[in-house]
Amino acid sequence: MSRPGPNRETMIIIGAGLGGLSTGCYAQMNGYRTQIFEMHEIPGGCCTAWERGDFTLDCCISWLLGNGPGNQMHQIWLELGALQGKQMRHFDVFNIVRGRDGRAVYFYSDPDRLQAHLLDISPADAKLIKDFCAGLRAFKKCLAVYPFLKPVGLMGRMERLRMMASFVPYFNVIRKSMAVLMTEYSARFKDPLLREAFNFILYEKHAAFPVLPFYFQLASHANLSAGVPEGGSLGLSTSIEQRYLRLGGQVTYNAKVEEVLVEDDKAVGVRLSDGSEHRADIVVSACDGHTTMTKFLKGRYLNDAYRKLYTTTIKEPGMVFPGYFCLFLGLRRPFPEGDPCTTYLLTEEEAADLTGIRHPSINVQFRSSHYPELSPEGSTVVYATYFCDIAPWRALAEGPEQSSRKHKGEEIHTMPVRRGREYSAAKRRARLALMRFLEKRFPGISDEVAVRDVSTPLTQVRYTGNYDGTVLGWQPFVESGETLEELVKKHGPGLPGLENFYQSGVWATTGGLIRAAAAGRHVMQFVCRDDGKEFTASIDDTAPLPTHLVVPVGPRPDRAGVPAESSRQTVSTGR
Repeated sequence: MSRPGPNRETMIIIGAGLGGLSTGCYAQMNGYRTQIFEMHEIPGGCCTAWERGDFTLDCCISWLLGNGPGNQMHQIWLELGALQGKQMRHFDVFNIVRGRDGRAVYFYSDPDRLQAHLLDISPADAKLIKDFCAGLRAFKKCLAVYPFLKPVGLMGRMERLRMMASFVPYFNVIRKSMAVLMTEYSARFKDPLLREAFNFILYEKHAAFPVLPFYFQLASHANLSAGVPEGGSLGLSTSIEQRYLRLGGQVTYNAKVEEVLVEDDKAVGVRLSDGSEHRADIVVSACDGHTTMTKFLKGRYLNDAYRKLYTTTIKEPGMVFPGYFCLFLGLRRPFPEGDPCTTYLLTEEEAADLTGIRHPSINVQFRSSHYPELSPEGSTVVYATYFCDIAPWRALAEGPEQSSRKHKGEEIHTMPVRRGREYSAAKRRARLALMRFLEKRFPGISDEVAVRDVSTPLTQVRYTGNYDGTVLGWQPFVESGETLEELVKKHGPGLPGLENFYQSGVWATTGGLIRAAAAGRHVMQFVCRDDGKEFTASIDDTAPLPTHLVVPVGPRPDRAGVPAESSRQTVSTGR
């Protein structure tokens, strides 16, 4: 557990992803002077985008938990200035799953519409369908009491009792949805498409997930709190960066940390790749956890549980989220027949050239429905992905996984890496396989490509340094995530025996962007406790509250030939 030094005032944060930026914002709110060192040239980490010609290719947010009111997640985004002044877009269908036989399941997040649709598909599964939708109705209410603002480890006895009491009305649905894996639950359906499709509600198959996270995502979506923010992923990251800068924080880009400096079992600063050393009273690592523990700290201060987690458990299958293979297409014209989000179940032949694929499926998003401002008017962006193991790509690659070189007199840490012919050939085969698949379903799409780009898990390593190219870190509901939660409860977000050091971001928790953002808040609550200070936070008032728009997706006669924009609804919501 990190213990306070006398009069701690300064803080160094490693990484300008959402975890690092959030930590910096809350630190500045509580009177600490902070500096963030980031090896990339832009903020956001995995929450990012890049430009190709006139197109901005957004590789992250397909939904953002907490982007609508009625829950504690939303308060965190408003404190970070992430949503203010923006339009939030919501779809009435969370995801479509299309089977190999051409049939489709529209996963409406509204439980009444979902129930009616599923009963149309399979009346024989009425009992199980009604059971699932009843659980979803209960979860819509449960989200209002779900705790995000304060870590359980810092709650007093009465706070914990009040939290537990708030969950009493939902005890049965939480207990039941935690007790059974979705793979087991879905196997009960009589209809073969439903049996398979339920596993892909969250775009990819998550074999270790119980039913609960499926309820959580759909319920958030139904409550208009899991849409997408105007400006996309990089826009979200930049908004939080600007909040941090307004609060007085400093960010140094193109600055790669090589070591956390330790003296007398106290973290005292960092050493950068250029040899310079920077000192502070507190060091927070909000970057890759494996790199932090095994490189920055050279494996010191890992007790038996942490050592097992970072040297043994992390290497076991399924302990961290996999990376992605991504294909981006910037198209010259609209494709109104393309839905915002569809998971296609593939045949073995269709998946044969997709190196590293975990499950025979791909997720295809026509992202101009999400972010029309990120591409020219009258154009379309397609984002096609599949869950992907890094090992086959490593076996094909010849070059280093990261490269730092001088560029125009400045050292850049995300420079292109030559990985060899076999690696390039595998990327090309995967791209062509995905293009063949898309051409069959959207004739003429190949002729309309203005720009294209692809990335693999090794691309993720190059830009973020994340272990095995993961974008989410530890998997929940398995040994790794459960061990981490117990260690944080016991030691806080630090390491036993090392003072003035904390960890933030996705490696200090389990989950996606809201968890990374909440981790920054939680870390600073631990820091303030250690320093005997009262934690404080405030909502950013420099821009108006976000507005909300609902975009219909589901199949209906009135949508035939009608652009999505003409059928959108503006929704007014309070904070």
